[in-house]
Amino acid sequence: MKTRLILIASLVVLPIAVVCNFPPTVRGASADEKAVRNADAAWSIAAGSKDVDKTVSFYADDAVVLPPNEPAVASKDGIRNMWKGFLDSVTEISWKATRVEVAKSGDMACVTGTYETTGKDGTKDRGKYCEVWEKKSDGTWKCGTDMFSSDLPVSVPADKKSGQ
Repeated sequence: MKTRLILIASLVVLPIAVVCNFPPTVRGASADEKAVRNADAAWSIAAGSKDVDKTVSFYADDAVVLPPNEPAVASKDGIRNMWKGFLDSVTEISWKATRVEVAKSGDMACVTGTYETTGKDGTKDRGKYCEVWEKKSDGTWKCGTDMFSSDLPVSVPADKKSGQ
């Protein structure tokens, strides 16, 4: 009788103990992943509508942007100027996350994806990007590091092709 009682108690308590010991980030990871995906999609829409202030608002105060073939930009004013110049030079811009990974700690996420742009001169570009997002104390997500590069080959000016 005593053995049976211990067995029954173990069968009831063991599954409860296992479920209660899952870390909270396992249960919350999908909500954080969805929040980051949604923020990244909203960011793409803001850039596509050429809203410079809204576009820059997705960055953390201490963000750094690593554009291709240019020095890093690490101030809000610098980032705003970079985006203003960039948005002024394109007719279309959009991007889409293909992978979102939230850290087990739940306070950082890495986003990778693809982008497409059309310049005012009609040139099209496509490439990839990588962003590191940070969860702020108010629960919002902000991009702390942003890096992107083209998939297209670098075009060499005609005078450089001949070795001049």
